[in-house]
This record gives sequence, structure tokens and C-alpha cells, in this order.
Amino acid sequence: MKINPPVFITSVVLVLAFLAFGSLLGDTAAWVFPAAVDFCADYFGWFYVVAIDFFLVFVLGIAASRFGKIRLGPDDARPEFSRLSWFAMLFSAGMGIGLLFYSVAEPILHYLNPPSGEGLSAKAAREALPITFFHWGLHAWSVYVATGLALSYFAYRKGLPLALRSVFQPFLGDRIHGFAGHAIDILAVLGTVFGLATSLGLGAIQISTGLDFLFDIEPDQQTQLAIVGIVTLAATASLVSGVHRGIRRLSELNLILASVLLLFVFAVGPTAFIARSFFADLGTYARDFVSRSFSAGLLGVTEWEKAWTLFYWAWWMAWAPFVGLFIARISRGRTIREFVLGVLLVPTLATFVWLSVFGDTALYLELVAGVDISGAVSRSVSTAIYVVLEQLPFAAPLSLLAVVVVGVFFVTSSDSGSYVVDMLTSGGQPDSPVWQRIFWATTEGAVAAVLLVAVGHGGLVALQAAVIALGAPFSLLLVGMCVSLGIALRGDRGRGPGAGSTGPD
Repeated sequence: MKINPPVFITSVVLVLAFLAFGSLLGDTAAWVFPAAVDFCADYFGWFYVVAIDFFLVFVLGIAASRFGKIRLGPDDARPEFSRLSWFAMLFSAGMGIGLLFYSVAEPILHYLNPPSGEGLSAKAAREALPITFFHWGLHAWSVYVATGLALSYFAYRKGLPLALRSVFQPFLGDRIHGFAGHAIDILAVLGTVFGLATSLGLGAIQISTGLDFLFDIEPDQQTQLAIVGIVTLAATASLVSGVHRGIRRLSELNLILASVLLLFVFAVGPTAFIARSFFADLGTYARDFVSRSFSAGLLGVTEWEKAWTLFYWAWWMAWAPFVGLFIARISRGRTIREFVLGVLLVPTLATFVWLSVFGDTALYLELVAGVDISGAVSRSVSTAIYVVLEQLPFAAPLSLLAVVVVGVFFVTSSDSGSYVVDMLTSGGQPDSPVWQRIFWATTEGAVAAVLLVAVGHGGLVALQAAVIALGAPFSLLLVGMCVSLGIALRGDRGRGPGAGSTGPD
């Protein structure tokens, strides 16, 4: 056994308690969690904005400084994975199902209900994609960069366990192995388990919708539970086989399939419109970047900002321990500058291309072709991408490929997240026994299944709200991480005390 009993046992108890609360007291949970989100947005919204701007400035400053040449490991360390494998795993873990779920829906919803001005207007159409870029772009990835960089540095440069507690060693000293360290890791486990369970539920809904479009399979609860079960089995098999075989190869397959879907839609869709709009949207994103970065929520939180910008900022911060730790696991041997620029710029650009191809196709169909995409999105967000694909040539194979891509994203998110939880509950050990990996992979599926059975989609909304509420304490932890990393870097005088350590295998 390679478990950290206080973290493992407490995490299991708290997850079970949440499930019992959501299942037995569903009506209470339906208002408690949204109320918690409202409280966090009203009282901490300004801090979310300041914190996420700070992360972006901090990581860019570190990359541009003399510290950018430092390797994440001994001075003679070299990367464990090729750049292609590295980028594939970054993208699969960092965004996953959310991109397919919102790439059509979010631009259309901004067109219907923009933050200012009239909906269904030319101005709203022009700003729909730049706003979506803002939510999914540099700010989102800067959170992951800050977390992953701090974890990588203390694990591979200082020889500490690959766990959140290690980052706070300059402040806590040996107390990272005591109560304070346990509390930090438990918080990270809860955020990861709840966040992944929400993705599993949303992914099951979207896959069942796709199967209904393709094969008239009723997208009912039984179908969604079967999907969760199949994906959980696939994720468990991938997790048991390890990072090098299962997770890496599945992430590469994921990248290939997603690229094929992207290129087909670009080729058979309104190609010229997408190309023109992409550069126009990118220019608008750059033009408004500073004003959007510093204005959201600072003069009082509007309902639109609460529903969108602050939701995303809290969501990225709540997911930061999971994604940051997984990115750290696959990034040993890279320089700080390569890490920052690679994790920040490449996935961001890929995300923008994806959003533009699908989002601009949806806007073209709405504005030029006269297809009622906005009506379809208003009725059901999960059907949005299939409604768009239905209007294109080769609609059936494209929709089938979209279902497969969602499924593979589904599995890669689940296996990488379960791997992270397994490391956190085993004290940072990357080579835990098989039974522990199976336990956490099946637990993720069980949480999503119980919520689907007990309270349906409302349970997923409550769980999503719980994850967002976790963004408040995580935002404080992440700022502390950056400060701790800055202190450690100032004292780095070469190979460092952990230079002889090879870090996690």
C-alpha cells in the first residue's frame, strides 16, 4: 500500500458525504450550492479577476527573466516525452469535453445575450467569438501554467513529492508533511473528483444526444449510465497501463481524431468566412484584451459576468490542481521558458482555431444561411454541435466522428484526473498499486452515476456549482504558490539541493 491515510480516508469520507447530501437532500442541495456561488461571486469576484490577471503577468515575467533558463530537474535533465506527445496530453487534460460542449453554444449565446448592447445585432455577432476567446484563452491557461510550474519546480528541482503540499515548503517547512499539508491535498482531491464527475455527466449527456441524432437511441437515464460505465472501464484500462502507454497513446489518438474532425468541418463548411473571421476575431481579442482583463466584476458584478466570466475564472482555478499536477507530471526536463511558452501559447492557439471553426460555422449558418441555430442552442446546449454538423455535407459521418471524439476526450479526462487523485492520496507517489488506480477511476464514474440517478441534470448543476465555490479557496492557494515559487527561484544557485534526484518515474 502506498497511500497517505489522512488524505485518502478523509477524501473518501467527504466524497461519500457529498453524494449522500446530493442524493438524499436534493432539494436542499439545489439551492445551497447556487447560493454559495452567488456569495463567492459577490464577495470574491473582484479577487478572482485580480488573481487571474496576476497569474498571467507572473508566468510571463518568469519566462522572460533569467530564471527562464532553469531546467525542471537537474541541469542535465532532458524531457521525458516528445513535443507532440507533450502537446497532445496538455490539450486533452486541459480542455477536453468542454470545448466540444461550448464551441458552438457559447458564441451563439453571446450573440443572443451580449454583455452590453442589443442581442441579435451585428455588433453582438462581431463580439461573440472574441468574448469566447477571452474566456478560453491566455487567462485560462495561465492558471494551469502557474500551478504546473510551481509543482514541477519543487518536485523535480527540489526533490519533493509531486503533490500540492510541496509547493508551500518555503512557508511551512516540515509541516507540509502534517495537518496543513494534508488539508491542502484534500482540497485538491475534492476539486478534482467533483470537477471530473461533472465532466463525466456532461459528456454522457452529449454522447447520448449524438446517439439520438444518429441512431434514434433514446437519450434517457439508462443510456447515459451505460455511457458512464463504458467510459469508466476504458479510463480504468488506460490508467492501469500507465502514463507512457495508456494515457499518452490515448491522448495522441485524441489529437488525431479531433484534428480530422476540425479539418473536415473547415473544408466542407464556410471556409472563407471562417478564415476571415478568425483573424478579425483574433484582432478584436487582442484590442480589447487589457480592458476586459481589468474591468470584469470590479465595478459590481453583473448577472452576465456572474454567469460567464467569473464562472470561468472560478472554474479554471478549481481545476488548476488537477490539470496543473498532470502537466507537471509530463514536463520534467523542460526549461521554465519552454514550459511557460509551450503550455501557454500552443494550447491557446489550438483552442482559438477550434472555437473559430465551429463557432464561426454556427454564426454563418445563423446569419447567412438562415438556419435557426440560436433556437436549437436555447432548447438544448448539448445538441448544438450536432445541429451545426447536420447542415454540412457528410453530416452523418461527421456527427459519428464528433461522438467518437467526445468519447475519447471523455476517457482522457477521466484517466488523467484519476491518475492525479491517485498521486495526491498516495503522498505524491506516481507508481501506486493497481488497486488504487482502479479505485479512483471507478469512484469518478460512481459519483457521476449516482448524481445522474438521484437528481438528474440538476445534480450536475449543483456539483458544478460546488466546484465553482471551491474556486475561492483555490484562488488564495494559487497566489500563495506563485509567491512561494518566487522565493524559491531567488535562492536557486545552480543544480540545487534536489539536483541529484530524478523525480517521479
